[in-house]
Amino acid sequence: MKLIKQILYSRVRPTVQDDGGDVKFVSFDEGTGVLKLTMLGSCAGCPSSSATLKNGIFKMMKHYVGEVKDVVAEDFKSK
Repeated sequence: MKLIKQILYSRVRPTVQDDGGDVKFVSFDEGTGVLKLTMLGSCAGCPSSSATLKNGIFKMMKHYVGEVKDVVAEDFKSK
């Protein structure tokens, strides 16, 4: 999980932030290989955010962390 967060915050997040959005780690289920992220800013609800998840973030995570089998967006819930 440490490697996932490292890649997310050092490689993925700066690119997403350049487009006015943000991405936050929610959880990683080692049993299913599902990585859950929250898309924020201009990425929240943006139609192209699903393409960003599947074509960008998932491909990068799968390349560096073979255990990642899917990346899904989870709605932001303020506490």
